[in-house]
Amino acid sequence: MKQFQFEYINDEQLSKELDRIAMWVSRTMTSGVCFQIFAETMDLNRIEAVVGAVTASMPDASYIGCSTNGNIINGAKSKSDIIIVCTVYEYPTTKIEVFQYELTNENYREVTADLINKVNEKDWVKAVEMLLTIRGMSMTGFCNELSKVKAGVQVFGGGAFSDDLNEEEAYVFSSSGSISNHSAAFLLIGGEDLNITTNYITGWKPLGRELHITKAEGSRLIEIDNQPAFRAYEKYLKIGNDEYFFKNTLEFPLFYYYNGINILRAPTACLPDESLIMTADINEDVKARLAYGDPETIISSIKEERNKLVAFRPEAVRIYSCAARRTFWGDNEVSTETLPLESLAPTSGFFTSGEFMRTGQFVNQHNVTLVIAGMREGKAPDLKTEDYSFGDEDNTGKYSLINRLANFIEISTNELEEANRRLEVMAITDELTQLYNRREIQHRIKAALKEEDASVSLIMLDIDYFKTVNDTYGHKVGDNVLRGLAGMLKDSLDRVRCNAVAGRWGGEEFMILLSNCPPGYANDAAEMIRKAFSGLDFDGCPHQTISLGTAEAHDAENADSLCSRADHALYAAKNSGRNRVCSAEE
Repeated sequence: MKQFQFEYINDEQLSKELDRIAMWVSRTMTSGVCFQIFAETMDLNRIEAVVGAVTASMPDASYIGCSTNGNIINGAKSKSDIIIVCTVYEYPTTKIEVFQYELTNENYREVTADLINKVNEKDWVKAVEMLLTIRGMSMTGFCNELSKVKAGVQVFGGGAFSDDLNEEEAYVFSSSGSISNHSAAFLLIGGEDLNITTNYITGWKPLGRELHITKAEGSRLIEIDNQPAFRAYEKYLKIGNDEYFFKNTLEFPLFYYYNGINILRAPTACLPDESLIMTADINEDVKARLAYGDPETIISSIKEERNKLVAFRPEAVRIYSCAARRTFWGDNEVSTETLPLESLAPTSGFFTSGEFMRTGQFVNQHNVTLVIAGMREGKAPDLKTEDYSFGDEDNTGKYSLINRLANFIEISTNELEEANRRLEVMAITDELTQLYNRREIQHRIKAALKEEDASVSLIMLDIDYFKTVNDTYGHKVGDNVLRGLAGMLKDSLDRVRCNAVAGRWGGEEFMILLSNCPPGYANDAAEMIRKAFSGLDFDGCPHQTISLGTAEAHDAENADSLCSRADHALYAAKNSGRNRVCSAEE
């Protein structure tokens, strides 16, 4: 595999570069030639002129390209608004093929189905590289459908963009179609001697407390914590609903768990009702956090990825980097995270409106992410690779303040969340027995009775002659008996054939809620519990017994009625001699 990269300066220079490549190809055995044209301009005349020159110089070559928010050449941010990357495949087994489709919210299923059929027909395909116009589209359905491509085929690529972050328009073009602002171009690559490895890097870390996505419809995020979604950005980041909203929020995406990985989602627009349009669908009733860029984590991830690629020995590296990363670093430093890869192989790509990569089974759309694809023909050569200096000492001083502040916020937030979790547990737990308290077990009984077609039973129990235990042996021994009963209930309920929870009703009285169990089963469970408790040993006092009452809920019965019937059954057991089970149904 041989790669040529150059910036477009003028037509004369372009012609010379293309002639040089054509001459090299004519003297070499090749299996395919593919140009990639990335344009940080929306000037169609200039794009068409470059495409025309490439086609005229090498009519048999394939090409694929798009408009961008910036280009990467030789591992660094390009100063030119158009770059040309030509990859020459040298192994006879390597094959490439380009397809282009019009892509809309209405036809993505047909597009992905046709593409998957083409991949399935060509057993040589190892990867699908793609360029897409995605602004104004929800890509979730597209990604879900594309995930059906046969196992083992890697998928990666990027969303076309404009040099202006607020511009909706973007273009995709290829040798299989024309320049289009609603399009997808796919490069199928494969062959037995072609090797590809892909990975993604974020470096963005969650910041602050968890936010609850309380209302969402597709890619429209309506409410966070039951408030209009925009207000979270306004409250925590002082970001206004103005012309700079998209640019400002790019650096602070939402961080949440999706399809088995942590993923970032950035808003693209704020609507008049203060709902947000996201680049992909976001699920309702999930927890998310705002995220921030951590330079040290980014550099650490780049080091790790470079070490992996050293072993892989790529002959070319493709980069799809989110425009937010360019905004985050700034043009003078954005190459910090891509130049280390150029030290391994020619590295090129562009700054995108969204990044795509298959992880396991799923094709995911990423935001604020760096997608990397390393490619090689043949076996990895046994070559010595020079070390790369990351300039750690410079970065450490420069970013120490933001990292320390972010770390302080993260640790403080975690401590506060842990304290809140403990308070939530304390609010529903009886301190002595660690079972549910009366308020919580009442709440659960009411909730169970509201479930459709649910069978609900109660077991109410009381320790026999418990006052005598306290009076004779002391309250400390009495507390040990209560704790022993609670522990026995936890163990026993783990063995019952239905859903079961227990709570302390008050004093020495306890309530057990059974749901989804067969008729009459409450009596069997109660008898098992009675026998188990009678065999418990206690320090400081002899064996104790319990009396139990059971009640099965009638149709449309409320909690007060059911509890009352269980209570009456319990007192029937006590009045008939104690240490026994009585049923309200009897």
